[in-house]
Amino acid sequence: MTSAASKSPSIKTRVSFLATCIIAYSNTPSCSAFTSVPTQPASSTRQSTVLLHESASTSHDVIDPPLNPLLSQIKPSKTVEVFSLVKQMEADGETVTSLCVGEPDFAPPQSVLDAATQAMQNGQTRYTAVTGTAELRAAIAKDLKERKGVEYNPQTEIVVGNGAKQCVYQGLMAACGEGDEVIIPAPYWPSYPEMALLVGAKPVILETKVQDGYLINPSDLDRCLSQHPKAKVLMLCNPSNPTGGVHSTELLAEIARVVQKYPQIVILADEIYERLVYTSDGKCTSFASLPDMFHRTITLNGFSKSHAMTGFRLGYLAAPARFAKAVATLQGQITSCASSVSQAAGVAALRDVGEEWLLSNVEIMKSKRDYVLGELEKMKDVEVAVPPNGAFYVLPDVSKYYGGDDTQLCLDLLKEKKLALVPGSSFGAEGTVRISYATSMEELEVAMKKLREFLESKA
Repeated sequence: MTSAASKSPSIKTRVSFLATCIIAYSNTPSCSAFTSVPTQPASSTRQSTVLLHESASTSHDVIDPPLNPLLSQIKPSKTVEVFSLVKQMEADGETVTSLCVGEPDFAPPQSVLDAATQAMQNGQTRYTAVTGTAELRAAIAKDLKERKGVEYNPQTEIVVGNGAKQCVYQGLMAACGEGDEVIIPAPYWPSYPEMALLVGAKPVILETKVQDGYLINPSDLDRCLSQHPKAKVLMLCNPSNPTGGVHSTELLAEIARVVQKYPQIVILADEIYERLVYTSDGKCTSFASLPDMFHRTITLNGFSKSHAMTGFRLGYLAAPARFAKAVATLQGQITSCASSVSQAAGVAALRDVGEEWLLSNVEIMKSKRDYVLGELEKMKDVEVAVPPNGAFYVLPDVSKYYGGDDTQLCLDLLKEKKLALVPGSSFGAEGTVRISYATSMEELEVAMKKLREFLESKA
C-alpha cells in the first residue's frame, strides 16, 4: 500500500515551488522609484482544469471572472510562505529546523490562560463594542500612562483590533490614501510596502546604513522628506523587525525635530517589540511622548510578542481622537470587534502578570541573542556590524556567499540541511538573512550547527 506521505510532493518539488514564489518577489525600489509586479499567468494545472471544463461544455466557453487589478501589485509574505512550507514538510514527516517566524517559544502566563477560560465559562462569548471592551481599553490607557508617560482617553483614543497587524493597516488607511507617499526605512517589515499599496499610496524606501545599526539617520530622513512633498506617513518600527535595532531617546528626539519641519507627516509608531529591549536601562521611548509629537503619532502595540499571545490575535492602536474615530469606522466595516475571550485575556495580561515574569523572559531572550551572535562570529565571512538591542532577530550579512544571492542561499539551506531562514531581500536588505532566535536553546544549537556546516561546504 502506498502511504499518504509517499504521495505528497517531494521536498525538491516544494522547494522549487518556493523558489518560483521568491524569485517572483521583485525588490521594492529605493526612494522615488517604484515598479509594480505584473500579474502572473495561471498555472498549467489551472489551465488544464479550464480546458477540461471547456471541452465538457458544448454551449459556451468558460471565462474566469477577473481579479481585482490591485492584486497584481501585492506580493505575498515571504515569512508566511516559508513558514507554510515548513509546516507542510513537518506534516509529511520531515524534521525541519525553523528560525523563520517571530513567535516566542514560551507559553502565555497562566493568569492569561485562566482569564480566557473563565471568560468562556462566564458567557463572555458575544460581540463587544467595535473598539473593544471598556475594561481592556481602560487597562491599556493605564499601562501607557504609567509605563510610557503618554495619556490617552480610553473612551475615544484607543481601538482594540484583531492583532497589531490589522491596526497597522487601518492606521495607514486612516492617515493616507490615493496619490500619497509613505516613507518606509529599510530594512523593513515586508507588510509595510504592501499595506501602503493596498490603501492606494506609494511606498518610498529610505535606506539606512549597516554601520549605523540600520537606524534612521535624521539627515537622510530630512533629505528624503524634502524630495517627497507627497509624503504623508513615516513608518517607525522601534525596536525593529527585522534588525533588532533600537532607536534611543536621543535619536528619536532628533527624528522628531526633523518631522516638525513637515507638518503633514503622520508617524505610525509600531512599538510591538517595546517590551523586548536588552540595553542596560531596558528603555524604549514612545514616540508619542516626545514634545509636540502626540497629535501626529499613531501608536501600535499588542500582546503577541510580550506575552506570547500570538494565537489570541489581539492588538491595539492608541492615537488622537480623530485618528481613533476614523480607525473605528474602518474596523466596523471590516471585522467589527476583536474576540471577546481574547480581550478578557488581554485585561489579565496587563493587570495580573507581574513585571518579574516579563523581565525574566527578556533575560532569556538576551541569552539566546548572545549565543547566536557568538556562533555567527565563528563563521567565516558572516558579519553582524552592530549587535541588535531589541526584538528577537539578527540580520547577519552573508553576501560573500552565493554572490550575494540570499534567496538561493536560503533555498539550498532548506533543501540540503532542512534549516529554514528568511532571505534578507524580502526585508529590503539584500545579501542578508533574518534569524529569529525566539525558539528553544536546543533548537538554536541545532540551527547554528546546520548553518555553520552549510556555509563551510560553500566556502
